[in-house]
Amino acid sequence: MRRASSLTVVVAVTLLSLLLAKGGEAAERPNIIIIYGDDIGFGDFSCYGGVGVDTANIDSLAKSGVRFLSAYCSAATCTPSRYSLLTGEYAFRNQSAQILPGNAPLIIDPSRPTIATFLRDNGYSTALVGKWHLGLGSAEEPLDWNAQIEPGPKEVGFDYSFNMAATADRVPSVYIENGRIVNLDPNDPVQVNYEEMVGNEPTGISHPELLKVQADEQHSGTIVNGVSRIGFMTGGKKARFTDENMADDYLGKAIEFVDQKREQPFFLYYAPNENHVPRVVHRRFQGSTSLGPRGDALALFDWCIGRLVESLKANGQYDNTLIIISSDNGPVQFDGYWEGAIENQGEHKAAGPWRGGKYSRWEGGTRMPLIVSWPGNVTPGISDALVSQVDIYASVAALIGQPMLEGAGADGENLLPALLGKSQQGRDFVIQEALTQIAVRKGNWKYIPPGNITERGGIGEWIRTTVDEPGLLFHLSEDPGETKDLAADYPQQVAEFQAIIHRVAPEKASGETTVDKKQLGF
Repeated sequence: MRRASSLTVVVAVTLLSLLLAKGGEAAERPNIIIIYGDDIGFGDFSCYGGVGVDTANIDSLAKSGVRFLSAYCSAATCTPSRYSLLTGEYAFRNQSAQILPGNAPLIIDPSRPTIATFLRDNGYSTALVGKWHLGLGSAEEPLDWNAQIEPGPKEVGFDYSFNMAATADRVPSVYIENGRIVNLDPNDPVQVNYEEMVGNEPTGISHPELLKVQADEQHSGTIVNGVSRIGFMTGGKKARFTDENMADDYLGKAIEFVDQKREQPFFLYYAPNENHVPRVVHRRFQGSTSLGPRGDALALFDWCIGRLVESLKANGQYDNTLIIISSDNGPVQFDGYWEGAIENQGEHKAAGPWRGGKYSRWEGGTRMPLIVSWPGNVTPGISDALVSQVDIYASVAALIGQPMLEGAGADGENLLPALLGKSQQGRDFVIQEALTQIAVRKGNWKYIPPGNITERGGIGEWIRTTVDEPGLLFHLSEDPGETKDLAADYPQQVAEFQAIIHRVAPEKASGETTVDKKQLGF
């Protein structure tokens, strides 16, 4: 699948030659920053039609860069999308790539090439700052949180890392820097358990009066900073993060890293928490939008991007930095905490015109905002090229003119001309995954094979829609809401999609009809 057409190869080679002629080594090896938002939907930014929140910094990058209308993450939940982004492989090929608890082992085999190892091995300094959620340690032995935590980001290509283990709503609620918990007191060791309570610390069930925001049962484990989390932890009192400071903490580390790399090309995977729950932002941003905490988190995300860009400009790095902005999956209003996102959304449509959001196979689950900026090297504009985040690895390899290792990024395609706005030619089709089930988009057609569509509904609701044989077929340009099933009218289209699934994902050809609590992160 990754092999580009001969035309794409010619365009890519020509483009690379022009870049080399234009700027020599600097143009050949630009700095690369992937800014990966969390639970941010297609319609959340102003430049994608969002209302109620001003994303001026992101909009500025979109105006001078390329804004994509048909860009996809690989899955409608976080862990699998992050796996696909880094490996260039669909997550359903790795059965462990589901929503992980905070104490899960590393799910990327250190022997598997990633975009980080590729760039590191080709002279880049590499860093992860922010959310990880791809596991830590080995499955062979219990993880000791109080020693060197490995394998982890370092073993899959990152020279430097400052991250949390999983998500802000999952324990352990600490930062980990280069494999060590930050500010850990050895006399107060950390213990983590997702099966039973450890220690005797208050939980959301036992002490709801201590909470800043009320949570559902799943999120009613150990209380840290007035917020109850999924899972239980004890110890590490001095090491625990403060939610209100998280964005500043990550931004500070990101800026510190780029400041140090003025003489060497760098790759920064910057993965802020915004706007994943719990949405407990700094007081500077509380009430800054009409959308409640969810909108305030979006404003904070935009502000962080603005400060990072300012730093790049001050250092003289901006013109030679390729910036990619996207998100790991579609939006969700209520996801375990009663914070008023549903009541305050007003006219804002987080998924834009698309149906569904996080967890679902509807378009809103995986169709993402995607903005690519690189001054003087991208052709500004709006692109409808069909692209997936699994394509970034192969495209970056083409950009720096270095071959990928055999078997690396096997599901990705070199779409460098499209990403730089030089071509409207994208991939032929894209696979969309949600909770181990898949869908396929090709052209204006979208096919959902038999199985269940699971999505977050209103407050505390899980909605499951059963899809019977032969599946659902929609024409997206005429029916963005995916309401008119055309499968009976176009059997030849259904057969074509079924053939794609049998060829690319034969293990998914029969459709999967159940989703258990483990897949939902319970």
